[in-house]
Amino acid sequence: MPASAAGAAAGAEGRGRGSAIGPYTVLRGLDDEASGIPVPERRFIGRSADGDRTVLISAPLPGADPGRFLAEAETSRYLLGPWSSPATEVAAPGDAPWHARPYVPALPLPAALTVHGGPLPERTVRALGAALAETLAIGHGQDLAHAGVSPAAVLLAADGPRLTCFGAVRAAAGDGAPRSGLPGLESGSLPPEEAAGGRPHPAGDVYALGATLAYAATGYTVPEREELPAALRSVVTACLSRDPAARPRPAELLDALGPAPGPPAPGAGAAGPPTPAAGLDRAGPLSSASGLDPAGPLSSASELGPAGNPAGRAVALLGPGWLPGRIIAALARQSAELLAATLPVPPAPQD
Repeated sequence: MPASAAGAAAGAEGRGRGSAIGPYTVLRGLDDEASGIPVPERRFIGRSADGDRTVLISAPLPGADPGRFLAEAETSRYLLGPWSSPATEVAAPGDAPWHARPYVPALPLPAALTVHGGPLPERTVRALGAALAETLAIGHGQDLAHAGVSPAAVLLAADGPRLTCFGAVRAAAGDGAPRSGLPGLESGSLPPEEAAGGRPHPAGDVYALGATLAYAATGYTVPEREELPAALRSVVTACLSRDPAARPRPAELLDALGPAPGPPAPGAGAAGPPTPAAGLDRAGPLSSASGLDPAGPLSSASELGPAGNPAGRAVALLGPGWLPGRIIAALARQSAELLAATLPVPPAPQD
């Protein structure tokens, strides 16, 4: 192992409360290893020495390539959209690798299922899928494949999800090298073409999104079709097609999962639950009548609004009640614990 990788591995080991990562002191870890869901990076909540800033810190797994880890963090700075989670700080050249973003109270999706006591309600899964599809649509419009969507990459906050772990698949191994079974990569969320060493692409993000929604709805990334809620069955199974060209585009998923765009007709009553778009066959995959290339970037102006946002449609599903009460209570506890946390007092200097 190169010296830089060995140093990164040593730095990632044994980080607990009071240890330092860059300019931050670790208050606690974010992930629960007992969930059994692989996490592609080590994540901590930390605070600056002056106590003014609390951040979510990421560091590579032991043995990971620190150069690839930092390169993906740098690229993530360009991500747009309200549910993306770009790095805002990155380790200086020559320092142990880490990156950070502002902290918001959030639970990783596996932890949320544990708190809830099982799979999430359909309303929550639908809102989650719409927000993540919106995020992917924006990223693909920037010619950026996320290449890191998985249950662990999704954080649930009170105002909506955050998609983290940008570039995890690329960071795990370069193109041409098999990725199946590598540390940190959840096998059910890894598109088959990328598991075999193929270059990550937008259609791979859609596969991973389908696996993540399957996990949210059933507790498994590769459930039997019959285990999926009937209303979500077609959209999830379409995402999980082994043929990348047969997978829907994120904008089509937003049509299927989210509310219809535009204001209600005059005199219309309260909106009911969102209904699938006309292209979604409940018994089969999404229609590919759009003629758009599922593996390529967005090119249609109708898919993104003037500000590069698909009309902000996901937010309509993220109102009060989108998260179950137990998860909201867990977020409140996390926030209260961190507000009460104090930085460890450094040891007194020895005479």
